[in-house]
Amino acid sequence: MLPSGTPRSARGLLAAASASLAIVALSDLFAVFAGARLYPLIEDDQGSAVVPQQRLDAAYSLYQTAGNVRGIVYVPCAVLFVAWFFWTRRNTGLLAPDRFRKGPGWAIGGWLIPLANFWLPYRIAVDMWGAATPLPADGESYRVSIWPVNLWWGLLVSSELFGWYAASRYESAEAPTEIRAAVMQYMAADALDIAAAVAAVYFAVRLTSMHWLKASAGSPYSR
Repeated sequence: MLPSGTPRSARGLLAAASASLAIVALSDLFAVFAGARLYPLIEDDQGSAVVPQQRLDAAYSLYQTAGNVRGIVYVPCAVLFVAWFFWTRRNTGLLAPDRFRKGPGWAIGGWLIPLANFWLPYRIAVDMWGAATPLPADGESYRVSIWPVNLWWGLLVSSELFGWYAASRYESAEAPTEIRAAVMQYMAADALDIAAAVAAVYFAVRLTSMHWLKASAGSPYSR
C-alpha cells in the first residue's frame, strides 16, 4: 500500500495501471486454462487422444476466445502503464534532473521505436529508479539495487519474444503434433506473461513509493 500522502495523480495512475495488469494476468490465466483443455484433445502421431469432433471444436473455440480476450485487454493496459511511466519519469526528473540522459518524452517514444523499445524503456526505468533512491547518510557509499527493474524487464522481454515465437509456430503448424507443441509453447508464454505482470506491479508500486518518500523528505537531488 502506498503512503496516504502520495499525490492523487500518481496514486490514480498507479491504481489504474495495476488493475489493468491484474486483468491481463487473469486473461493469461484463462488462456492457460483453455490451452490445458485443448492440448490433450489433439491427436498425436500415435493416433491417441481421439475425441468427438464437437468436443474438439468447442475446445478450439474456447482457445480462440481466450486469445481474443487477451488481445482486447492488452491495449488499454499498455496505454495506462505507459501513462504511469511517463508521469513517473517527469516527476522523478524533478528530483534528480542530472540522472537522465533523455527528456521525458522518451518515456513514451521509447516504447514506440522498433528494436530500440527492447532497450530504451529499460534505461529510462533504471534512471528513474536511481533518481528515486534515497541518498545515503554521510560517510556511506551510494549504491542502487535495481533488481526489481531487471526482474520486470527480463520477464517482459522474455514473454514477448517467446509469445511471438509461439504465435509463429501455431500459425504455421499443420500436423497435429506441431499444433500440440505450439499450444504448449503458448501456455508457457502466457505463464511468463503472468509473471511479468506481477513483476510490473511490484516495480511500479516500489518506484512510486520511493518517489513520494524522497519528494516528501525534501531531499536535494542526487549527486
